[in-house]
Order: sequence, then C-alpha cells, then structure tokens
Amino acid sequence: MSDTVIQIENVSKLYHIGERKPYKTLRESLMKTLTSPSRLARQAMKPPLIPAGEREIWALRDVSFQVKQGEVIGIIGRNGAGKSTLLKVLSRITEPTAGRIVIRGRVGSLLEVGTGFHPELSGRDNIFLNGTILGMRRAEIVKKFDEIVAFAEIDTFIDTPVKHFSSGMYMRLAFAVAAHLQPEILIVDEVLAVGDVQFQQKCLGKMAEVAEQGRTVLFVSHNMGAVMRLCRHAVMLESGTLKRIGEVSEVVREYLSQHGQNGAEIDLRPFPGRSGTGELRFESARLLSATGSPIAEFSIGDDIQVEFVVRKHRTVGSLTFAVELATSDGLPLANMVDFDSGFAVPQFAERAVIRVRLRDVRFYPGSYQLGLFVGSMAGRDTYDHVQSCLKFEMIGGGHLTSRTLPRGAGLLFLTPRWESSCVES
Repeated sequence: MSDTVIQIENVSKLYHIGERKPYKTLRESLMKTLTSPSRLARQAMKPPLIPAGEREIWALRDVSFQVKQGEVIGIIGRNGAGKSTLLKVLSRITEPTAGRIVIRGRVGSLLEVGTGFHPELSGRDNIFLNGTILGMRRAEIVKKFDEIVAFAEIDTFIDTPVKHFSSGMYMRLAFAVAAHLQPEILIVDEVLAVGDVQFQQKCLGKMAEVAEQGRTVLFVSHNMGAVMRLCRHAVMLESGTLKRIGEVSEVVREYLSQHGQNGAEIDLRPFPGRSGTGELRFESARLLSATGSPIAEFSIGDDIQVEFVVRKHRTVGSLTFAVELATSDGLPLANMVDFDSGFAVPQFAERAVIRVRLRDVRFYPGSYQLGLFVGSMAGRDTYDHVQSCLKFEMIGGGHLTSRTLPRGAGLLFLTPRWESSCVES
C-alpha cells in the first residue's frame, strides 16, 4: 500500500434535484413563528417542483479503484457519466454521500476555467493566491513565477485583472499555475479544449513531464487521442458506475465501439462531449462518395468527401476550420486545416455548408474516425470542437489492387516505383 496515493472505496454521490435546504437565519426563524397556520397549510399543498420519483440522481455509485504513485490515469465516458463529479470529490470540492477516499499528497486541481481565481485580482496576484492555497511558501512561488508566466504566454497582461482575460488566457494561466506549483497529484478536467490546438499540445507535453517526475496525473478528456498519448491506464465510467479499468488501448477501444458513430450522416446538435465557447456550432455532418452519395465504407484509392453544416450564433471575425482524422483507437493521423490548403470560408450571415474532399485515400482496411473544429484565425479561440463524430470503414480491394489486404498490416497502402538492375559476378 506504500505506493498507492489515491484509494477510492465504494464511493457514491447522490444529488437531490429541485430541492434546497437553505440556511436558517434568525430573521427566518422569527418570520416562521409569525406565519399564520392557514398560510403554512397552503404552502404544504403546493406540488413538488418535479415528480417525487425523479428527485434523486446518483452521479456516482459504488466506484472503487486505486491509483499508484507516478501513474497517469485517463478517465473517460460520455457526458453525465460522473467524470467531473468524481474529480470534484477527489479535490474535496464536494463530499461523497457514501464511501471512503484516502489521498496521500498535495492535490492541484484544474476542473473549470478560472477555478480558484479571484476576478478582481491581477494574474500576478492570482498566482500567489493559488500557490498559497496549495500550501507553498512565498519563496517557492517566486522561484516558479517567471516560468509560469512564460508558459501561459500572458506576460503583457500579467498585471491586468483576470476578469478582463479571454477564456483562452484564463485557461492558460490556470493550467500553468496548476502544473508548475508542484502538487504531488495533478487533477485535470476537460478544460484544455478551451485553448488552441498548439497550446493543447504544450499542455499535454507538460503533463507528460509531470508524470516523468514521479507525480500522479488524473486526466479527464473526450479526446481519445490525447488519452492514448498521455495515459497507460484508463477508467471508463457509465451512468455513475465503474464500467471498466485497464490498459488504455483496451478501454478506449471498448468505449469507441459502444459510442462511436457508424452511419454516414449525423445530427450534431445533441452531440455529447463537444467543447468550445459556442459562437458557432456544427449542426450536422455526413460522409459522401466521389459522386456525392452518403456512404460509410470506402475502398483503397477512393475519394472521401466530408460535408458539414455550421450555424453562426454570434458575430465573430475570421474563422479557421479543421477536419481531424484518427484511427478507431484515437491515434491522430492528420489535422487538416483550411488555410493549409489555401482556402478560407467566405463570410456568411447564419449558416454555411462546407465540403472537404480527400483524394485517393490509401489506408489499410480498418475503422477510422473524423472530428470537426472551428475557431478564430490560427485557432486561438475554440468556438466548437466535436471529436470522433463520424466513423467510416476502409475495406480491401479497390481499383489499386485486386488482392485481399490484411487488417493490421500497416496504416498506409503505398505503391512506389520499383526499379531493378542486373549485377554480373
């Protein structure tokens, strides 16, 4: 047990929906004694806010597992699975209804953008405030101060009240503080999605560095590629219960097989697990053949078209769109950004239909998935990001080869030019 830093035993968390238990003040107590019996009777006759059978929800139920020192654990599951509730319980933001948690070490948490920040204080003051909350001495914070500011890339605004920060600036500073002030256990929820792609990669690199130093990381994300890259083990939650725990590749594969999209078309308006500030939202997406027919199976050498509809909810400046391509287990293969192809989406008032054509796709047989991104120019702000929203199959054959190609033989089917010459002895 000496190397176990987090021990979770039969943890449950119950929420009462629509019910409040307010604090009793002296004024309320006096008013209650003066309230007429008839008025109290009328209040008692009022119907409940929601049906009695729907007043309770178990966000977590009998969750048990252990985390060893230096482990990086990915926590995955759909929205409402209980991931954030689990992290809040571990961070002691809320108490479990039942069960027992033992934590050995100082915990640094990044659960929501700006958690623990005071909006009226400057970035500089909030760094010292958060360090103090973590139990660090002022000399330790001063030693790390310049490194935090450089990592967050906000040196020009460090003395500005954080209430004037953009969501991206807020998140960058919050992550830099949480990662650099040396907690033994770092807990990170799906807040990295607020930042641009470049900073996300920077944060993932920092978390890997933290893990290499022997510290423990709990990482919640809908980005299966990031989970696969950073973690060796994963926990999958479903409806508040522990569905599976094990090697990250096996857990991610099971999760994607259960929740991946198999059709050629999808309505993205109710899509779970999306992130972004919401100025624009993807409404639908579909996969098309070279002739424009909806299809989810392709042969080697086919053209694949990805068509999506985006709606603008608020006026913004120049936009960047990207299509993400990954294997079925979340391994990133390509991040196709519009301006890399010399394309910019023209200004539109409300809705736009965008089509991206991938020519001569040469993947070995297997399952692949696509995600969509829209943000400000160069991706500094994320407006909408839906990951793994479309899934397609590559099947053997096609016009490039007549032989049956084995799955798992590789990723790319290449046909280079071959040459030979005779060598005389």
